[in-house]
Amino acid sequence: MLARKGHDARVFDAQLFATPLAELTAAIAAFAPDMTVVTTAPSYLFWRCAPPELRVPMAHIEAVRPHAGRIVVVGPHASTTPGAALRKLNADVAVMGECEEIVADLAESAPHDVRSVAYRQDGDIRINGAPHAGRFVDLPALHWPDAWIARHAHHHHRFDVPPRGPGAEVEASRGCPYHCSFCAKEDFRDAFRRRDLVPLLDEIDGLVRQGVEYLYFIDEIFIPNLPLLEALVSRPVTFGIQTRIDLWKPEMIDLLGRAGCVSIEAGVESITPEGRAALDKNCRMTTDELAERLILAKRHVPFVQANLLTSASDDDGAIQEWRAHLHRHGVWANDPVPLFPYPGSPEYRRRWGWPDDDAWERAIDHYLHEFAAFSDIQEQRPRPLGELEARP
Repeated sequence: MLARKGHDARVFDAQLFATPLAELTAAIAAFAPDMTVVTTAPSYLFWRCAPPELRVPMAHIEAVRPHAGRIVVVGPHASTTPGAALRKLNADVAVMGECEEIVADLAESAPHDVRSVAYRQDGDIRINGAPHAGRFVDLPALHWPDAWIARHAHHHHRFDVPPRGPGAEVEASRGCPYHCSFCAKEDFRDAFRRRDLVPLLDEIDGLVRQGVEYLYFIDEIFIPNLPLLEALVSRPVTFGIQTRIDLWKPEMIDLLGRAGCVSIEAGVESITPEGRAALDKNCRMTTDELAERLILAKRHVPFVQANLLTSASDDDGAIQEWRAHLHRHGVWANDPVPLFPYPGSPEYRRRWGWPDDDAWERAIDHYLHEFAAFSDIQEQRPRPLGELEARP
């Protein structure tokens, strides 16, 4: 979008290329940008469950600031707590909400003339408008250099076979029509939008030509999409999704498997109707029906996972029995994990109101105070946010 407006735009991915900070700083100094955009979460997949701490972007911004021009931060922290993000990161502008259109506007206008931003002025932080939700549907296809694709060996949430070629992330939709209490989506990702099929398939076909063998759809929720799945049947690529199993009828699960799906992460959250209602899941299936649908999916898709959250209404013995039943049929269900009240989620607002500049610290302190164990795959106890973000 920047290039279409005549700008010279570069992407510096220090994680993908294992670039030391000194080399990254030198590269940015050589490019001499008028504006540098830094994201506060690893990828859009993690905007809804972001690492709470900002220590990595803090360190990078501090290093590149003398060469970076105007520093713009984007991501969940900038969207939900823009004042805190600007202060912690020593940035000039924070984009609130979806950033593509706003970043393109900032390249040509002063912050006070751009919507959905927070910015510094005369020692104060000014807020201009509300978090932005873009059109999204007609965003152009993304294309990446061959060298970038070749380095992307990671296959997110894939467990059926070892990777044989590169993986990639693709976004087919944005937003979610549901309002579950645990999801950090209140600020701008409520409206569900489905990307136009032509640019989406153009992007996927380009990735396949570059050797990508596995896609992960980073949609908030992958809702049954007949035209997309039918188009994927004939393409030599596999993929993984996050979804709700209660949205999938048997014939669509069959098509999902034929289209190349090899990984399903399905949010169940609670094994009781009361628990699901408390989380505002709006689920119309019974627990037995959910189990049957998960088991059916496993007949068509190599890896199927049911996600569970800790719920006061769920009996531990019943949970372990339900998990064991699924495991016998090849479906993996996790030991329930405690709910983290993400700033920007209904659960956070229910407890403390709308997020302020201390929202991330408040959520972490609550999490550490309430729970002693966090996950059956996580041994370490998280550290307090102030300790993580303390400067040397």
